[in-house]
Amino acid sequence: MKDILISGASIAGPALAWWLHHHGFAPTLVEKAPAPRPGGHAIDIRGAALDVVRAMGIEDAIRDRRTQMKGVSKLDADGNEVWRSEEMTISGGSFGKQAIEIMRDDLSRILLSALPDDIEIIYGDSVVSLDEAEAGVAVSFEKSPARRFDLVVGADGLGSAMRKLVFGPDERFLHPFDVVLAPYSAPNIIGLEDWQLTYDSGTDSCMIYTAPGNRDLRVCFGFSAKLGDVPADRAGQMALVRRECGHMGWHVPELLDAMEQSRDFYMGPMAQVRMDRWTRSRIALVGDAAYCPSPLTGQGTSLAIVGAYALAWELSRSPDDHAAAFARYEERMRPFVSRNQAIAELTRDPRFSEDPGYYVEVIEPAMEAAEYAVELEGLG
Repeated sequence: MKDILISGASIAGPALAWWLHHHGFAPTLVEKAPAPRPGGHAIDIRGAALDVVRAMGIEDAIRDRRTQMKGVSKLDADGNEVWRSEEMTISGGSFGKQAIEIMRDDLSRILLSALPDDIEIIYGDSVVSLDEAEAGVAVSFEKSPARRFDLVVGADGLGSAMRKLVFGPDERFLHPFDVVLAPYSAPNIIGLEDWQLTYDSGTDSCMIYTAPGNRDLRVCFGFSAKLGDVPADRAGQMALVRRECGHMGWHVPELLDAMEQSRDFYMGPMAQVRMDRWTRSRIALVGDAAYCPSPLTGQGTSLAIVGAYALAWELSRSPDDHAAAFARYEERMRPFVSRNQAIAELTRDPRFSEDPGYYVEVIEPAMEAAEYAVELEGLG
């Protein structure tokens, strides 16, 4: 039985831990946050990823927590409705599809709850150094005693510390779209019910939608900014949001005030991760850490779930030859990743936010072609 350390316990990490345990490995999760992270965007599970969660026995639990939005409206700078659709949302796509839209924290809780009790999860800690040898990897943690693992996997998101530690600085792999996103939760101060709003004012925008139950909103401001423009501290990030979006009207002043009290405020660049290799020696990357397609594609969660399954499956095929397993993992996932990352260019077209027909005629066919563009063995 191989001991495998997974850095990151949001989506890709717990999914990988579940499948590794299923195949007889001994995974350990380490998560920098002191507890499961709250908040996050509405995210989607589509295509091959649905097959994976179905095989895990958690599809029903996920569908029970799916979002209940009934449509979307686009507002102008004065808050007047420009168009609406009761057949789709910007975040989730057309209704009536098999795809599931769910809040990120809800999906993470379901995945973590599905883990067997003997899987160790270390919260409030992180990896600070790795010392590889022929027999394994000596891992030093920020707080916990050093330990040896057979393999190490980075599943720690777009800003992956594992990727920086092993493969190099962000500048080598992050391809930004020069847009910064700032999502957070807020009380439903505008009385929205099962609905999504997209509010634009020039190059700045705000998407707002209800969390299940309509008590809370999920708010996401977006504005033009370079990769290096994001301050490191929370106060500086909030100040940047106010500076860039404070000119906006409608309910934006109230939403900005609510931002100050939010427990789950986050700021990050809209970017893709593009790497020639996702593995090196005894270390691998999975999910956004390896191949984040950006929120522009709506496929980041599906790539993470499918990637977690593919990595665990390949390791199960040759448990004593991780190098061969890593090579097969890369070969299996590379076309799937490329196909899904290409969707970003389609959604950057102005028609995506201005014309509901563009989604149906252009985006949906591209997504349907991409969401099953991978062959997964062993799920039956």
